[in-house]
Amino acid sequence: MKLFLIILLAFITLPAVANIKVDLYQFDSPQQEAQYRGLIEELRCPKCQNQNLAGSNAPIAQDLKQKTYEMVKEGRSDSEIRKYMFERYGDFISYRPPVRPSTWILWFFPPILLLVLIVGWLYRAKKGRSAVVAIDPEAKLSASEEAKIAKILSHHGITAPDDSNKNQSTSNN
Repeated sequence: MKLFLIILLAFITLPAVANIKVDLYQFDSPQQEAQYRGLIEELRCPKCQNQNLAGSNAPIAQDLKQKTYEMVKEGRSDSEIRKYMFERYGDFISYRPPVRPSTWILWFFPPILLLVLIVGWLYRAKKGRSAVVAIDPEAKLSASEEAKIAKILSHHGITAPDDSNKNQSTSNN
């Protein structure tokens, strides 16, 4: 029974262990490693949906990690490496694309939309608060409206006051 459990456990965990890939890049200094890690965290995989290079196992992500590693080892700066990636893969490669006319919608549309929604919400809230219904105390109900009210009241076991009591109470005042 124990042997069976060990074999079962091995079959369950083997695929997870087989998919683990370890980056075996050697750096000359901790600064180079920090630069590399920062770049692969910032750069997006061109194939994957919203996943950075560090978290992607796609072949193109592996190639881009290798190219980033080579450029870091050559001593290139972050801006040079970003420029290289932007030239080949466009603004999509970065989670923080540069602010220019082609990316204005990415930078300015969300805050403008939020502002418009807040103004609309405030306008509706103010409009709803200021709408006061004026009740005319001298207004009379039609016969059909009085019949509906009497029917509703009688359905709930409430008797409607008759007009003679109403007239007496108003005459006493």
